[in-house]
Amino acid sequence: MAELPVPELPTALAHCSGRFTISTLLGMEEGGRGPYAPTEGTSCDSAQPTHLSGSTLCTRTFGYNTVDVVPAYEHYANSKGVGDTGKSRPSLADLHSILKIRCMLNIWGVILYLRLPWITAQAGIALTWLIILMSVTVTTITGLSISAISTNGKVKSGGTYFLISRSLGPELGGSIGLIFAFANAVAVAMHTVGFAETVRDLLQEHNSLIVDPTNDIRIIGVVTVTVLLGISLAGMEWEAKAQILFFLVILVSFINYLVGTVIPATAEKQAKGFFSYRADIFAQNFVPSWRGPEGSFFGLFSIFFPSATGILAGANISGDLKDPAVAIPKGTLMAIFWTTVSYLVLSATIGACVVRDASGSLNDSVAVGSPGCEGLACSFGWNFTACAQRQSCRYGLSNYYQSMSMVSGFGPLITAGIFGATLSSALACLVSAPKVFQCLCKDQLYPLIGFFGKGYGRNSEPIRGYMLTYIIAVGFILIAELNAIAPIISNFFLCSYALINFSCFHASITNSPGWRPSFRYYSKWAALFGAAVSVVIMFLLTWWAALIAFGIVIFLLGYVLYKKPDVNWGSSMQASSYNMALNYSVGLSEVDEHIKNYRPQCLVLTGPPNFRPALVDFVGTFTKNLSLMLCGNVLIGPRKQKMPESRLTADGHTKWLMKRKIKAFYTDVVAEDLRSGVQMLIQAAGLGKMRPNILVLGYKRNWQTVSTVEDYVGILHDAFDFKYGMCLMRMKEGLNVSRVMQAHVNPTFEAAEHPEENGTGGRAAPGTVDPTTLAGEQQASTIFQSEQGKKTIDIYWLFDDGGLTLLIPYLLGRKKRWGKCKIRVFVGGQINRMDEERKAIVSLLSKFRLGFHEVHILPDINQKPRPEHIKRFDDLIAPFRLNDGFKDEATVNEMRQDCPWKISDEEVDKNRAKTLRQVRLNEILLDYSRDAALIA
Repeated sequence: MAELPVPELPTALAHCSGRFTISTLLGMEEGGRGPYAPTEGTSCDSAQPTHLSGSTLCTRTFGYNTVDVVPAYEHYANSKGVGDTGKSRPSLADLHSILKIRCMLNIWGVILYLRLPWITAQAGIALTWLIILMSVTVTTITGLSISAISTNGKVKSGGTYFLISRSLGPELGGSIGLIFAFANAVAVAMHTVGFAETVRDLLQEHNSLIVDPTNDIRIIGVVTVTVLLGISLAGMEWEAKAQILFFLVILVSFINYLVGTVIPATAEKQAKGFFSYRADIFAQNFVPSWRGPEGSFFGLFSIFFPSATGILAGANISGDLKDPAVAIPKGTLMAIFWTTVSYLVLSATIGACVVRDASGSLNDSVAVGSPGCEGLACSFGWNFTACAQRQSCRYGLSNYYQSMSMVSGFGPLITAGIFGATLSSALACLVSAPKVFQCLCKDQLYPLIGFFGKGYGRNSEPIRGYMLTYIIAVGFILIAELNAIAPIISNFFLCSYALINFSCFHASITNSPGWRPSFRYYSKWAALFGAAVSVVIMFLLTWWAALIAFGIVIFLLGYVLYKKPDVNWGSSMQASSYNMALNYSVGLSEVDEHIKNYRPQCLVLTGPPNFRPALVDFVGTFTKNLSLMLCGNVLIGPRKQKMPESRLTADGHTKWLMKRKIKAFYTDVVAEDLRSGVQMLIQAAGLGKMRPNILVLGYKRNWQTVSTVEDYVGILHDAFDFKYGMCLMRMKEGLNVSRVMQAHVNPTFEAAEHPEENGTGGRAAPGTVDPTTLAGEQQASTIFQSEQGKKTIDIYWLFDDGGLTLLIPYLLGRKKRWGKCKIRVFVGGQINRMDEERKAIVSLLSKFRLGFHEVHILPDINQKPRPEHIKRFDDLIAPFRLNDGFKDEATVNEMRQDCPWKISDEEVDKNRAKTLRQVRLNEILLDYSRDAALIA
């Protein structure tokens, strides 16, 4: 292949976005930027520049210039969020490879240290394992769904919200994003309260309370969350280092606990209920012993479940991961596995070592077998009967939240572990919530939240989001009761998991070509099962809280569906809409037509819809939410010249219709002349039974001066030939506003030579309008957009036309703007039979059930019109007459050859009666309906 000479190009073009680019010599546009010119900031990755290094060529792939572009991911990816900027945030994966650690830290939280031993005492080891496994089942299935979503396209910042919204649509993504951000904010409070509770217990042991036990939790919690906010604002590097330190502390504390279980118990520990591993203790603790208001299976489940919700901690920092599609599935599932093992081990070991009730007093030691001693501890030489009967024991699994610290080899290490677990989880949630919320705010799905989307600094930190999360967290910290906060979080997290799993199932069943996750272990049936289980558990926990959560979701979902935000992410909701439309359209083809189901499906020859807004508004009024409306446009001229214009403006015309709230489609064709283009539209428009059956066009005002009236009349005949109904619309001021519109958007535009002749939608000499300008132009107002008031709609039902003349006014009367109008029906009749004919028409109308009661008989319709009106009509057609009455045949034939459209005297005489009837009808219209809102 011979290389073409390449001219010198601007420096800005000496780059390419792929491994090579095409020559800008071909199709070079003004300003030195060709149609394939690269975006700024890209550069060639060719190792060795060619002799054309000053051009846009990167020839590493083929070694010669070509107009074919090689495959590159950038050509297919389009997942950019609203307001996204270039990537500048340092990657945590680059810093520490922390994803798995992060998930484990968020799962190892306050519940592990402070509530799992207590749950084991209440539910027994068996049911505690069931609670753990149930929680893990829900979180594992959700983890599989998240893994599938994270491998279904390019992942950016925004965490769970970004993953859901880009794969499944703004409707589901928006509601999940808000709920999940709120749940994370509340989780900050839960973990902080756990930390504060531990500090309060330490102060209580040393008789150093600040105020009282409850207010101490509040004070310590607010101070702690303020310090965590400072760490978060310091940047991701500090947060990452803190998480690594917390992880090491937790590991050491867990090892310390396991070592403590095998160390022989001292007298002090025995007094608190710890006796090392004993089979009879394991047997007694294997079964439940319910106590207190939370003493039920689902009550304990609601308290434990938040401990399993940390699985999305990795996904929530998706923008900070080097390869989210690999890191999220691997890190999430591995974290679930190891934390599940740790929970099961902790429950089994502490349930085999510690009895449920102990006094903590060394004076309660007795000889084995002493009389009056009840309970398992008696066989180990301790009598806790008194405090057990009074339910006043301070120690034991059922009473002492710090049992792990008591069992461990070195108690302060467990305290350090509690600090690490609670603070790391609180810090992770404090970072996650603002980032999810920031992405949601930038997408502008909901009003009044955009304020929180602003980012600050090099990394676009969501400082306003941090402050909002901080305020929510402080509000829940003031509750100061861990067992009250945990169930709130459980419901919101379960709701999020149900939506995530259902969304994945929905994406799978829509058969969307865009839903093709590379994660091999995902199953749509597992996702459906996970969604169902989550919903069931929500209602079993707290039915009223579940109703509130779903009420919020339905409200958020309904709002997005109603507002229809201007976003396009190729989601499964779009795929679902297509599937439903396709299935219903195909199903409709199997249904035979019936007169009761007749709908006026209109092909409206508007040309560019913004040129004839009154025609669009009028037809849109009676087709909205009822039937099909197609706006047709004929582009007249050579196909190669007109096709680019068609592609350029079609989207703009559609957006113009949407902005005007007209439920219609836009379609155009390119043809050599107007009539053949309309014939194409009539034959090809529509799909299956969703095909137009009525042709609507404007009245041709300039028929007297333009010879193309033959095309116009021919179109009317074509419509009847193709079995279409016909609606012809006329307004006093005309329909075409193209001169005004073009002067507005493009002052240099030369309007079509005869704008009014194109009442049929043709464009003889249009100017090209940018689609963005077209969609954003000022909307022209028309009379059909306002209330019609108490005017009349007058129907002249003079011939049997199939009822269309009655149907359209009836449909208009059902609309609010036309609802006050009075409908009058005028029919022709004889003066001596007026009562009989009126009764006959009223009877017929009653069978149609249209509700028309006012009927007027026109007995004088066959009278001769007034002479001045006859003369006016004769003057109108005079320029179009041959006037061949006194000419010889040869002259007449010659005149017919030159002007075949002219009228002979014979034709005028032949149609005289019909002509006089139409002139008379015009007189009647002026007499009876001069002030009517509409005449049919």
